[in-house]
Amino acid sequence: MYRVIFVRKAVKELKKIDAIWQRRIKERIELLAENPAVLKPNIKKLKGRYNKFARLRVGNYRIIFKIIEKELVILIIRIAHRKEAY
Repeated sequence: MYRVIFVRKAVKELKKIDAIWQRRIKERIELLAENPAVLKPNIKKLKGRYNKFARLRVGNYRIIFKIIEKELVILIIRIAHRKEAY
């Protein structure tokens, strides 16, 4: 199981989201932490300035993260509506 670390900005963004979507996003993050391969079809590598990161889609929201395999860590850097995520 991976350890999940949120950057401060991601925590603030999550708190601004509606409670129903917060719960769904947290469930997806827990599933990602248990086994990232399960969500492989919903994970896309990003390009441009976020080229070292990937995104996970949860409805109209995007979770921008990086998996650090050596340390078994998932670093969540953004959680935002798809219009604002990139």
